[in-house]
Amino acid sequence: MDIFQALFLGFVQGITEFIPVSSSGHLELVQHIFNLSPDNFHLFMEFVNFGTLLALLFYYHDKIWRITKNVFTERNYRLAINLVITTIPAGIVGLIFASIIENNSFFSSLYTVSIAMGLVGLLMIFIDKIPHLSPIKNEDHLTPARALAIGLCQIFALVPGVSRSGSTIITGRIVGLDSESAADYSFLASIPIMFGVCFKMFLSESGRVFFAENINSLFFANLIAFVVGLIALKYVLNYLKKPGSLQTFGKYRVILSLIILGVLLTLV
Repeated sequence: MDIFQALFLGFVQGITEFIPVSSSGHLELVQHIFNLSPDNFHLFMEFVNFGTLLALLFYYHDKIWRITKNVFTERNYRLAINLVITTIPAGIVGLIFASIIENNSFFSSLYTVSIAMGLVGLLMIFIDKIPHLSPIKNEDHLTPARALAIGLCQIFALVPGVSRSGSTIITGRIVGLDSESAADYSFLASIPIMFGVCFKMFLSESGRVFFAENINSLFFANLIAFVVGLIALKYVLNYLKKPGSLQTFGKYRVILSLIILGVLLTLV
């Protein structure tokens, strides 16, 4: 993989990881456009999670410190426990079915990406018409049952095109959070999962060998992902304060889904 491809993939990862349009879906699309080797591509993108993870840690360092302080000095475990509850379902399913997800053609098919992207886009467009539970002030007031609901829906994000942030923000809205609080909770809940993904890469010999052989490209890709991720994170949280903001992302997803399907059907 040359340096241009590495920088471009880092940019795509950074801008789509936090905007609810599906980073995995966009990256699968990029892989097909550039005709990249599936094995090397997926290893490369797993390692580029370091950049977006660092962006999250940098942006939320005050909130992470507050959660840590609540646990160890104030014995307030509520938010920390809820984040663990939300993380567990996708973490377990992702670990058990990792081999299937990596090797089954369903998870790399552009048909899968386009359909998932379109369906979740429609949910975003009509989010205000879906029945909601009673409103919650913010993520600090989330109940364990509602945290589990968000975690269960996060499992669907293992399908490229769904989007981890998209699925959790939609569910957060349905269980009573506003868009901004749902996004905050979504990003905080993704930190343990991203830690797990990054740690897992160094457990396999193939991952360690790939890292050593591509360390220069990975450095620059992660640097771009970190910088662009920070910008995207700040943008999306500010934008979600606007009424109807989630529908904008939904319309983008539906339009892109139709374009991909149209191209695929034309090429048949």
